[in-house]
Amino acid sequence: MAPSHGGPLRFLAGERALARLQRDGLTPDMVTGLAGAAGGPKWLALNHLDRAILGHWLAQAGSAPRFLIGSSIATWRFACAAQADPEAAFQRFEEAYMAQRYSRRPTRREISDQARAILDHVLGDRGHEEILANDRRRLQVMTVLSRGPVASERALSLNVGLAAAGLANLASRRALGAFFQRALFHHPAAPPPIPATFDQTMQHIPLTGANLRHALLASGSIPSVMEPETGIPDAPPGVYRDGGLIDYQMDLPLDADGGVILFPHYEARVVPGWFDKPLPWRRARREHMRDVLVLAPSDDWLASLPNGRIPDRKDFYRYAGDDRGRMRDWQRATDATRALADDFLETVTSGTLASRLELLPTRG
Repeated sequence: MAPSHGGPLRFLAGERALARLQRDGLTPDMVTGLAGAAGGPKWLALNHLDRAILGHWLAQAGSAPRFLIGSSIATWRFACAAQADPEAAFQRFEEAYMAQRYSRRPTRREISDQARAILDHVLGDRGHEEILANDRRRLQVMTVLSRGPVASERALSLNVGLAAAGLANLASRRALGAFFQRALFHHPAAPPPIPATFDQTMQHIPLTGANLRHALLASGSIPSVMEPETGIPDAPPGVYRDGGLIDYQMDLPLDADGGVILFPHYEARVVPGWFDKPLPWRRARREHMRDVLVLAPSDDWLASLPNGRIPDRKDFYRYAGDDRGRMRDWQRATDATRALADDFLETVTSGTLASRLELLPTRG
């Protein structure tokens, strides 16, 4: 069980962030960037925490630019945060995401069409323009270019390729390079502060009005569940899929430039890649997390949710034929995140953060 500090939120910091936060507390101007994890419906466990941080608290910061980097659903959250009215965008996201419905045996086309409809509702008429023009919050969208059999849409080839990638990942995360290549769609002003030596094969692609929607869709395109994105304007040709396949929860050497990287998260463990989820020994590297502050729900808060857990993608099967029940329990879960938001704001403004800090579990 996680240690109890009397609040619904846990504050887990990397080594350097821990020392600085114990000494100085946390202010909006200390935050130089935000990271976010893939995870589909799990984002609902962060809804009002996101709104409190990105819609209100961080708005008090100066004009210095901040990067917002994630894969899959995190990029959609950050696309809300980078619009002119984040609160309105988050509300559109919640409404559209809750309302999605599928047939008993949905096809990849049906699921992808639903995703396109949700994203279009989130972006509205001017979301593209506002995100690209926002120099204070620079959206960074992690995707992958597929290689070999995982570039196929034939079920047998794709599933064999995914199984081979999973086996290769058991030996080393580096082996995933035979199957996927990082493709980062970055804000037109600048990419995120990742050293060029980290992954010299990574594609860097500026976001444009023509490719932003495609990049966001690609970042969440789960293989064998959704259609990939191909023929993306202003990008190298290829088959683009879910960025979480390599970078599920942002185990990246991000430069905090003397500040702190904030990571609102739905769990205390930072899982490097999608294939690492069932491997408990796979955690983010210590040097990558040294300036990161993870905000994660406590075990007690999680136990208080409907079914004692946060929403996840399996709910579409658990609640098959009962969309009303799924939507009811999802709404209760996301409404409960107001307690996380209140706890965060109270802790960072009251001077009690130092007593709440824990060392983030990592690997050497």
